[in-house]
Amino acid sequence: MTSNLPTSFFVTGTDTEVGKTLVSGALVLKLKEKGLSAAGFKPVVAGTYTGSSGQKLNEDLEALRIASGLNPNEQSLCPYVLDEAAAPHLVAKKNGIYLDCTIILGALNSLDHQFDSVVVEGAGGFLVPLNEQEDLGDLAQAMDLPVILVVGMRLGCINHALLTCEAIQSRQLTIAGWVANTLSDEMPLLEENIQTLKDRIFAPFLGIIPSLPAQLKKSENAPYSIEALGFAAEHIKLPE
Repeated sequence: MTSNLPTSFFVTGTDTEVGKTLVSGALVLKLKEKGLSAAGFKPVVAGTYTGSSGQKLNEDLEALRIASGLNPNEQSLCPYVLDEAAAPHLVAKKNGIYLDCTIILGALNSLDHQFDSVVVEGAGGFLVPLNEQEDLGDLAQAMDLPVILVVGMRLGCINHALLTCEAIQSRQLTIAGWVANTLSDEMPLLEENIQTLKDRIFAPFLGIIPSLPAQLKKSENAPYSIEALGFAAEHIKLPE
């Protein structure tokens, strides 16, 4: 990867639970393969579990930490960690917390000074609200990073993908590429659906991740393993 190509990205998805964390972690590994120091980052997470040593953890953050090669508590990868697994802006409001884009951008800036590349994983879809005025699309616009779209391959994904592309482009952001992620149950006419998206998304196709083998599927309240992230990394490429 030459120096004039982007090495940091904003990863969004067609919905929640479509594989953004899997792809984000895989991208971190791909960047590290290029000899770059790379880390994952999330603006906000909602949903924690108790780890073996009694600390509160979030599975997405722990997966990004594993991909980044960081030890627990070594580096903050998210400024807002909320306990309840629900829409972040609602959980924050319920707990009297204001999700401040300035704080999020400051946390990202801190990582930017420590790593060559940062992969920012959004929360849910592209227009998930952060507060009463701003959503993740606004935040992505402020970050001004090339966007990678993760399409969870299931019924309805074509519409969701094309609407998301329109939303990204309406913010004058570059779609650096898109990834097709095969979910646990492979959808009917998978290849035909992917071809339809190739015909309509005017951005590079970065690869299709097959359903994870049984031994690599993650447990509930647990992050993806380095092996699962590596499996995903083998099936995608970095934007050129």
